[in-house]
Amino acid sequence: MTALRIVPAGAAEAAVLSALYESAFAESWAPDQLAQLLAGPGVFALIALDEAGEPVGYALGRVAADEAELLSIALLPDRRRGGGGRLLLDALAERCRAAGAETLFLEVATDNAAALALYRGAGFAEAGIRKGYYKIGAAAVDAIVMRRELAPG
Repeated sequence: MTALRIVPAGAAEAAVLSALYESAFAESWAPDQLAQLLAGPGVFALIALDEAGEPVGYALGRVAADEAELLSIALLPDRRRGGGGRLLLDALAERCRAAGAETLFLEVATDNAAALALYRGAGFAEAGIRKGYYKIGAAAVDAIVMRRELAPG
């Protein structure tokens, strides 16, 4: 694994976040929509930069009172399975904890084995199911709601 550097990002990086999202998920999330999301209360983004300073991944989170939510996380396809996802996830969890969150929640598709392994390895546990949460073409896929307690700082 090559070293990644995690840096905060804001609305000014919305186009970078949009490009990363599209590369990771093969669908679009418009930069103006991302900028609007990032302007919301408690919302923040982190970008993973490679050794050349190129963006290779991101994480979006939101903190409200003592709870936080992982909104989206991804690495470019050729950068996966090298520890970068865990690095981003840990950085996001630390940012949430520092902002006062005690619990971090996320949703993950039941058929996303790689993400489930990442989250379970990072201490997340199943908290529930959201039936038909993800729409993939004409199909609906359930989401597993997961939670992780954040250690006090």
